[in-house]
Amino acid sequence: MSEAEILFETRGKAGIVTLNRPKALNAVTRLMVDQLHAKLIDWAGDPAIETVVIKAAGEKAFSAGGDIRQLYDWGQQKNPAIRDFYRKEYRLNTFIKTYPKPYVALIDGIVMGGGVGVSFHGSHRVGGSKLMFAMPETGIGLFPDVGGTWFLSRLPHRIGTWLALTGARLGQADALWCGLTTNAVSTEHFGDVETALAAGGALDDVLDPFAVRPEGATLPGLAATIEHCFAGETVETILDALDGDGGEWAAKQAAIIRTKSPTSLKIALRQMQEGAKADFETCMKIEFRIVSRVVEGHEFFEGVRAVIIDKDNKPDWQPATLAAVSDADIDAYFAPLPDELDLTGVDRS
Repeated sequence: MSEAEILFETRGKAGIVTLNRPKALNAVTRLMVDQLHAKLIDWAGDPAIETVVIKAAGEKAFSAGGDIRQLYDWGQQKNPAIRDFYRKEYRLNTFIKTYPKPYVALIDGIVMGGGVGVSFHGSHRVGGSKLMFAMPETGIGLFPDVGGTWFLSRLPHRIGTWLALTGARLGQADALWCGLTTNAVSTEHFGDVETALAAGGALDDVLDPFAVRPEGATLPGLAATIEHCFAGETVETILDALDGDGGEWAAKQAAIIRTKSPTSLKIALRQMQEGAKADFETCMKIEFRIVSRVVEGHEFFEGVRAVIIDKDNKPDWQPATLAAVSDADIDAYFAPLPDELDLTGVDRS
């Protein structure tokens, strides 16, 4: 028998979740979404459970995202399961955001996409020494979803816009500095933290003894440049600002942006603009509108083909230029759906 994709354990006063697909970098599947949501509902009503802890098996990744290959296959087959997956995933993200008990994510190694969705919306986000956060979706013709519309748009100094457009990676120190994580702990102490959480008590009192002050943050020195260059109302003006900066770092960011899907870039920037004015549930509904159109189009499947299937890293973006992507094109991704995402009753199956 194959091992379970996700494990659940009750230890002391904690319900402990383990993402258990280490060979697949703990990519999140539909089964994992269904089982995690059901278990969280159970634990929410269990007075013996004070805290939920989510962690991952293996040393490389907390979770590298959703199961992109499965989504690709569903899309190629025109299987409605692809849209159903996103509907369920976004409902789970919303439930975690509104969870009635402390929800502590122990995040180490790679965390991207769907992995962010099951970890970053809880009350406490504990980053380990090997943390590598990124939302690289514009590079595969997608967009920073699973709540990225909400949490990226709220990062200081327009750091969220930079992350959304470039897919840049952040380590432990930078993630803590900009507020992506709430706590930093040495990886070697994750087991001790888990034991302490199971013993119960006020969360700050439990976590504070393990806190570290990671060195090497780069964002303090880049924040002013990011805020200036990524303040533009359009992707084109952001690129103009980067080109005009004259610095090596800005030139590198501009070069990276120019490799991404022009459509995805314009969607992502609109997300940051809309998300900053919206509440969490509205952001999730916006994302479902976008993804419902993305899975009917070209960019996502071409991006996955180029990066994951054929691995030629030569996506044929259509349209191929920013100028060819009109405001009306982007408006269509954000337009209401006949079957909007229903977020009522996320606390029950």
